[in-house]
Amino acid sequence: MGVTTNATWRPGSMAFDVELQGHRFVVDATEEFGGKDLGPRPKALVLSALAGCTAMDVVYILQRMRVPFTGLTVDVAGELGEQEPKVFAKLHLTYRVSGENVDRAKVEKAVEMSQTTYCGVTAMLRPTASITYEIVCGP
Repeated sequence: MGVTTNATWRPGSMAFDVELQGHRFVVDATEEFGGKDLGPRPKALVLSALAGCTAMDVVYILQRMRVPFTGLTVDVAGELGEQEPKVFAKLHLTYRVSGENVDRAKVEKAVEMSQTTYCGVTAMLRPTASITYEIVCGP
């Protein structure tokens, strides 16, 4: 199978202890649904997975292109659709690449390669979500 995870319920709550690849964390519901905000909501973790996946791609590609940069941040904003099950219908990513004289054309190429070829999370979300992005380069 490759990757496995498990979620163990904390009785009397809506929280679960999750173990994934040797890491442990808690997911919980909002107070509206009986949670106590002990951890992020599972659906929101999809946004973190998207940010991490594409960010790793871009760093790897920029390093292979020998583009000097000092930082990369990927912000992801998601909008849920109206129908049940409510899935992300719109996603917008903002790539912030910092460094002196960063070659914007190479950054654009790296982001495009991640979005169209390499990022598996993007590929999983693309059938249900409109995915847009912008790039901000600067010191």
